[in-house]
Amino acid sequence: MNEAAHAQITRPRGRGAGDNPDQRFTQLHVSYEEGEAPSKVTTKFFVDHSQSIITTNNSPDLGFGGSINPYRGCEHGCAYCYARPTHEYLGFSAGLDFESRIMVKPDAPGLLRSALMRPKYEPDRLAMSGVTDCYQPVERSMKITRGCLEVLAECRHPVVLITKNHLVTRDIDLLAKLAADQAAAVYLSITSLDPKLAHVLEPRASSPAMRLQAMRTLHEAGVPVGVSAAPMIPGLNDHELPAIIEAAADAGASFASYTVVRLPFAVKNVFADWLDEHVPGQREKVLGRIEESQGRTLSHPEFGKRLKGVGVWADQIAQVFQVSLRRSGIAQKRPPVLSVAAFRRPVVRGAQMELQF
Repeated sequence: MNEAAHAQITRPRGRGAGDNPDQRFTQLHVSYEEGEAPSKVTTKFFVDHSQSIITTNNSPDLGFGGSINPYRGCEHGCAYCYARPTHEYLGFSAGLDFESRIMVKPDAPGLLRSALMRPKYEPDRLAMSGVTDCYQPVERSMKITRGCLEVLAECRHPVVLITKNHLVTRDIDLLAKLAADQAAAVYLSITSLDPKLAHVLEPRASSPAMRLQAMRTLHEAGVPVGVSAAPMIPGLNDHELPAIIEAAADAGASFASYTVVRLPFAVKNVFADWLDEHVPGQREKVLGRIEESQGRTLSHPEFGKRLKGVGVWADQIAQVFQVSLRRSGIAQKRPPVLSVAAFRRPVVRGAQMELQF
């Protein structure tokens, strides 16, 4: 598709993706004639009957070995989201389906309780979430994340949360309780301080101002909080990195991290279409710089390189990040070490064990 044709793409209102591109595991694809595509795509929710809730990994790129994902798919609809291809394993598309066909796990708190009760379970820091945002809009009514936090708070189990949503402050009672035992930390992900750019790049996430407000609220409640300036997109938002770090420090952030964008599989097409619509004329420049950082596939295959990238643009972002940390006064790149010392297994409901302290 040439650049002129790309420029005609108009995505449904409030969505990050403009289409459902072909996915890797099926030949079925729905296409529309010009003018027939719906202008509004309604979100639908499906129950996920997973039999376990803690996902483990041994990736050297990640700072956690276990994670909890209450949802699959994410209504925030971030155009660049590396998690989009995970929806293809469910028979959905990495495009509109990823942000409008959401799998929810109402059994997650019960599954978590059962996992922590096992005699062989060894407590270690968990992440919420490792893939999609645990505070996406449906969490306001489903309260699955809160249910999981209630179990973790009861057990004094360490957890690190990362989110783009101010809704995290709803659970400040549980997070403060965990923090009192050195068992909680929160990252607020901020990609841009420009509300217009943030709105089209991350259409259903909280505004940058609301994320900074959430940071202040958590900090004032004694919950360790930091900023994830992620992803940095060379040629689009990387120039904002110093301002993001400074704003986060002013809001109480005590640690910070960043990543360089990567566009695995179908994400590259979703994001290329987004560039054509929202920053016309910049597509080749931005994708070219991403290719320089992530290789021809736009997603570097090697551990240790895919999150930070390689080459001149990645090096420049790394240097700016280091300088920004020093100028802001933020001393840590990671949250404080969380403790498992206070961990206790959950009690059996209705049994005399509930008398234990």
